Amino acid sequence: METTLIIGGNGKTGRRVAERLTALGRPHRIASRTGTPSFDRNDESTWSPVLRGVDAIYLAYHPDLAIPGAADQVRRLARRAVDGGTGRIVLLSGRGEPQVRPAEDAVRESGAAATILQCAFFDQNFSEGVLAPVLDQIVFPGGDVAEPFLDADDIADVAVAALTGDGHAGRTYELTGPRLLTYAEAAAEIAAASGKPFRYVPIALERYAEILAPVMPADHVELFVELFRWLTDGHNAHLTGDVERVLGRKPRDFRDYARAAAAAGAWQ
Repeated sequence: METTLIIGGNGKTGRRVAERLTALGRPHRIASRTGTPSFDRNDESTWSPVLRGVDAIYLAYHPDLAIPGAADQVRRLARRAVDGGTGRIVLLSGRGEPQVRPAEDAVRESGAAATILQCAFFDQNFSEGVLAPVLDQIVFPGGDVAEPFLDADDIADVAVAALTGDGHAGRTYELTGPRLLTYAEAAAEIAAASGKPFRYVPIALERYAEILAPVMPADHVELFVELFRWLTDGHNAHLTGDVERVLGRKPRDFRDYARAAAAAGAWQ
């Protein structure tokens, strides 16, 4: 049975991929600095030991495939993996982001059977990420644009299908949720599910840069501000059917996510 390496295995999608592989009885391991063998993306001497005996890779690149140097690093890692016998790579990517295409191409050109998952904004960003409420406010420079918010559980299901099944090599899937919501509408769904008076507060990108500055390097702040400027211009405000095409079912609705997250204590 194939062994899968999960790079980014402690993140929103990676840990869900690990849970599903465990449930299927599929051997896998998580690449991390604290693992055995240890893996540090920025220390190439750690790559070969962790890639040894790996048949497939799920690759979620932190903090984003758009950062400078990401594509070159992904290219070297993918080629090292293929040279060592890895036959399949599933890459988590962003939807409607030309900035990440060089990293996608690096995987496509690696010689592995590649599957690219171009994903809309995650539902879980509201409970585990940058859109989590602060007090009663969800602060983000999203304006009134609509987004087809996507559940991380659906991403993990598609990823596992691509990691373990046939017919996904060479495919690029554009994954969205089942309906469009503005950030204000998403906040209203969370308020209704949690019983708390959450509201969306749109802010200017320049103000958001000031919020990010204390928690990340200056070059990353600049990159994310420009990325959000691009992603919130409305060009992603449409749905696709790729989740249903892969899984044979519709993607999970944001309302169902909000109710389940509230029941699990996400906004307590």
